[in-house]
Amino acid sequence: MIFRFNFALACAAGLIAALVAAGSGTDAMAQAKDKGGPPAAKGQTGAPAQQQQPQQAIAIPSPWTKICNKDPQANKEVCLIAQDIRAETGQFLASVAVREVEGEPKKQFIIAVPPGMQLQPGMRVVIDKNEPLPARYSICFPNACYGDMDIDAKFVDIMKKGQALTVQAINQVGRTVNFTLVLKDFTKAYDGPAVDPKEIEAQQQKLREGMQKQADEVLKRLENQKK
Repeated sequence: MIFRFNFALACAAGLIAALVAAGSGTDAMAQAKDKGGPPAAKGQTGAPAQQQQPQQAIAIPSPWTKICNKDPQANKEVCLIAQDIRAETGQFLASVAVREVEGEPKKQFIIAVPPGMQLQPGMRVVIDKNEPLPARYSICFPNACYGDMDIDAKFVDIMKKGQALTVQAINQVGRTVNFTLVLKDFTKAYDGPAVDPKEIEAQQQKLREGMQKQADEVLKRLENQKK
């Protein structure tokens, strides 16, 4: 089933920021998956990185946010519960989302990481000290690469009880890059009502202003250090 979700609406408070830039990123992912998407060639890497990989960046998480919309083809409600992390400069680091369709037990865990990662052997997802779970890459855009894995209610319960969720990817030089998201308030967002679209836009604007202010402060500190 092709899920035509308006991701411009879905991206609240910076969540899945890379998909916003890609515009209809979730739709593209769903179409690629439905068509069986071509498997990555052995040793193939993602799109060339436009920025230095933020391995040592301080990660600032957005609030967990729930967005729901009606799939007109299936006439079912589809919800995303998501969070992203950014550096203090505003640079995108990673994002994750639980995607579920009304009445269907099967769920999907969607991941976005910066470009330039090795597509083989994929990514891993680790919650606290639980066993790592493999995730496959689905598609890459100039701003980010996306992966996903099928999950169930048990995985969601582990998220609800967890403290941290780490996405592990392999960069171009073969080193593991850890992107850690905070699971605090995930349960509140998951079990609570969806966010109103107007509130989403307000949160986005507030986030953009806050990130711009933080970026200006970082640049100012760098300039002062040079002096």
